[in-house]
Amino acid sequence: MSFGPPPSVYTQSTVTADYRVRRRRKTLLGVVAAVLVVVLAGVGWLLGDPDPPKSDKPPAAAAQNRLDVREAVEKQPTSTTGAMTFRFSEDEMSPAERHAMPGMWATDKILAKGINQTLVGFRIGTNVSVGDEVWKLRFSGPVCGYTLHTTVENRTAVLFRSSGDENALCDRVAFVDLDDGRKLWEQAFTPGRWDTPSVTLTHATVAVTWGGGSDAYDMDRGRRLWRTEATDNCDDFGAAGGRGLLVLVSCFDKNKSATSWESTTYKVRKVAPRTGRTLWTYSVAAGVREVMVPSTDPVVLAIAAGDTGFTELLSLDDQGKNRATIRLESGLYVGECNEELDFRVIDDCPTIPVGGGQVFLRSKDQSDAQNPYNWIVGFDLATGRTVKKFDSGPGQLLRPVQTSGGQLLALRESSDGISPMALVSLNPKSGKETPYFYFSLPLEAVTLTVTDSNNILVDHGRLFFGAKEAVGPERKTWTWLALGIGSAAQKASSTAQLQKQ
Repeated sequence: MSFGPPPSVYTQSTVTADYRVRRRRKTLLGVVAAVLVVVLAGVGWLLGDPDPPKSDKPPAAAAQNRLDVREAVEKQPTSTTGAMTFRFSEDEMSPAERHAMPGMWATDKILAKGINQTLVGFRIGTNVSVGDEVWKLRFSGPVCGYTLHTTVENRTAVLFRSSGDENALCDRVAFVDLDDGRKLWEQAFTPGRWDTPSVTLTHATVAVTWGGGSDAYDMDRGRRLWRTEATDNCDDFGAAGGRGLLVLVSCFDKNKSATSWESTTYKVRKVAPRTGRTLWTYSVAAGVREVMVPSTDPVVLAIAAGDTGFTELLSLDDQGKNRATIRLESGLYVGECNEELDFRVIDDCPTIPVGGGQVFLRSKDQSDAQNPYNWIVGFDLATGRTVKKFDSGPGQLLRPVQTSGGQLLALRESSDGISPMALVSLNPKSGKETPYFYFSLPLEAVTLTVTDSNNILVDHGRLFFGAKEAVGPERKTWTWLALGIGSAAQKASSTAQLQKQ
């Protein structure tokens, strides 16, 4: 399977429909410049020691019901040599084009992505552009909400608008099979006081918040299980899923004449997924600008009480009581959640992974002449105290990606122009680091590693980067939209399977 220059077989008209992209666009120039240094020498796909060292094996995944949210435990590859196993790119975009690309999901064979009002599935192990889909599911209007959660059976939920009209409501939810692109069911709901509802998954349940309240649907049949109505001054702002279901409620004090954030307070409700019954409610202190939910079980809240960024993490117990407060020490530690104005996903906090009774944070990048460095620290959720510290070493940076079977998966980036990047496993108990595979990136793909504007996930032994928005380049060139990296041994196996098909 060749990964040379991709063929151009589809024109600009193939990318569907204009879509208003109002997402907050943050300045990435400084970040991209830093990452560019990482890949100046990364022009090959060579790399790594073919004989990985022995390491502590992560615990096996607990048995899961087919309707559970999938919790995979990644295994150390047989080879630490990295290779590109998938690429999605286009060369027919004009400078004026912008296309929303909400959500990215991986199965053992399919990489799925949202593009405007469609979901598309591509075969992993191939080099593709728009039109090379294994399956394509088109909705009546643009996708306007998604969750990154999938079930054990590789299914997920998305929200979409009733039509392609720019004033159409975001009032439809669909449950989709990611293996074959089937829409298993669809339901309509009535949005409340704003047009940014949210959707998430928990056991056997698809939950939707729509401003004025929340709805829940049975995964198998699509029938509505329950509905809760918000009060006059409070709205169901967003839902977080996974092992549990939390609903974030925002309340506005209409008697105050201050700015909106000063007049807004937040509550978090723990909800029984099948009945809608509120199990407990936690009231967040006044003066908080923003609340996100890195984890629902154990419960971890990210709190922004300052002018910029998150200022602390709150760990709650099973009764909704505060166990510990972890302060980010005026920006010394960095935690990020993806914030997009058009898509409300309150539990997408990729650099605040939680697992094994700990939450992990990276430090702010430190500078030592030409050798930046940082570290990752695990904080105990019961006490808030530090447990283990993982140093990047000079001229390198560590980025948390996700937890897996009690281990922390992280990206190790190099800035010396010589060493490759790596996906590594960090053991929070022993402090041991185990390489999964080493790889380098071409310059065209460097922006895909920026957390703010991309989805980054590890699934079935592969590391995927995917853009949240396709933006036409200023000059004729390839636009890289998604990229998959795996071990060389895994790539060889996938290629052999494709050739047999």
